[in-house]
Amino acid sequence: MVARWLKSLAATPVLLSVAFVPYVLTPSSRNLEGAGLGIAQAAARLLRIGQAEDAARLAALTVQLIPADPRGWVLLAEAQLRSGQNKEAGTSLARARELDPRNPGILFAQGSLALKQSQPQQAVELIRQGLKLEDKNAGAYFDLGNAYILMGKGGDALAAFERASGLRGDFWEAINNQAIVLYEQQKDAEAIKRWRRVLGIKPSAAEPMLALAAALNGQKPGNPESLELAHKALAGDPNYVLDSYQKEQLWGSRLRSSTAKLLAEAPLKADVERAQANAGASNGDDEP
Repeated sequence: MVARWLKSLAATPVLLSVAFVPYVLTPSSRNLEGAGLGIAQAAARLLRIGQAEDAARLAALTVQLIPADPRGWVLLAEAQLRSGQNKEAGTSLARARELDPRNPGILFAQGSLALKQSQPQQAVELIRQGLKLEDKNAGAYFDLGNAYILMGKGGDALAAFERASGLRGDFWEAINNQAIVLYEQQKDAEAIKRWRRVLGIKPSAAEPMLALAAALNGQKPGNPESLELAHKALAGDPNYVLDSYQKEQLWGSRLRSSTAKLLAEAPLKADVERAQANAGASNGDDEP
């Protein structure tokens, strides 16, 4: 006769085997969405403090959790752009646009990326599509103006920059670019007026400071105001001593030539040599 406890023991393994079958909790779509949005908020915070690569990693997790939300893809693209992943950003923006084709912000971002990749015609097309949906975006008009400059369309560029500053009165970068266009058009007095207006908004901005100095020096070589402005500008951003950097900032040939003449003035020799030694070590303060 088998003891009752032995019978019970014999039955136990079956019960244990059932008890130890792992149970996997599958998150609901609501839980996944909540987690994704929480991670997106963390990624946005990282972007705000300049940690773009870490933000991109978190944003990539966001789009895995909520792949149908275009906001996650836009956030990922922004983080990728700021961390130099331009190709990946283009892919992310394309996905965002598939999900939300009438979102002007996505079109503006695609246009800005095209501009960064030296594709001004494509940039113009994308930005203009976005402006049909939202026509009061100052930043979009600024990018549009820069694209027109690259295409050699000074008149269109000036109109776009004027629209940008009309929408945002303190948009000094747009006013500065108006002056650059006007100077290339031989409209020196108006260009000088606008550069002075820029410095009234942003007194420390190196780019308009040096451009104004060059324009004033063209009228009266070696005048004290030009020399003082150039001294301050080169101290603020030594990169502007480089012709190649001026080109990157979309300076025209006439302004670059005037600047070269200014920097050849004997009283600026020490400033120029110091700037040449420090060029490349500064990112400047003139980003829009």
